[in-house]
Amino acid sequence: MSDKTSEFIPTSSSLLVRIKDWNDAAGWQLFCDTYRKLIYNTAIRAGLADAEAQDVVQDTFLSVAKKMPEFEYDAARGSFKGWLLQLTGWRIKNQLKKRLPAEPMDRRPEAGTSSTSTARRVPDPASLDMTAVWDEEWQKNLLDAAIERVKQKANPRHYEIFYLHAVKKLPAAQVAKTLNVNVAQVYLANHRVAALVKKEVRRLERELI
Repeated sequence: MSDKTSEFIPTSSSLLVRIKDWNDAAGWQLFCDTYRKLIYNTAIRAGLADAEAQDVVQDTFLSVAKKMPEFEYDAARGSFKGWLLQLTGWRIKNQLKKRLPAEPMDRRPEAGTSSTSTARRVPDPASLDMTAVWDEEWQKNLLDAAIERVKQKANPRHYEIFYLHAVKKLPAAQVAKTLNVNVAQVYLANHRVAALVKKEVRRLERELI
């Protein structure tokens, strides 16, 4: 399995067992490679800058490391995916709070006034529908994983046609001219590989926990 493919593989129960051990460097590397892009992209879409999003990734991984020794996966209580989203959301909120300057003492509202508190003025990632953003990024990871896996077992010529037409969005006529095939061959190869990708996505979805 290629290193690139491992970046998108959904978490399996066996990997969760591995990262309970802080000394399992290979397991933690696989976990970080799997989720770094997902967490980072979600933070960026929540409005954070690059450095802030990088901090969210680091802080989220640190939170996972602290909680994993006692973590017990229970499907009835929700997915690991949902739990990780919750941790990520908290770290994003923390970064947004850091943007606010300290409020001078003489400008702070007195007790009992109706002025909005500093905490309440912090943008709330939930208002951006974080779950929808997370799910969208998750699906992108699944699709990337499926495409990468299909690439390793599909007819190389068919995959090249699919990549140019479906991924790079080149017109069928241009793909045909570039690869010296006819348009009908482009449509047929694209259809075959796309079917394999859809099948692989469904298989990956069954692996999710």
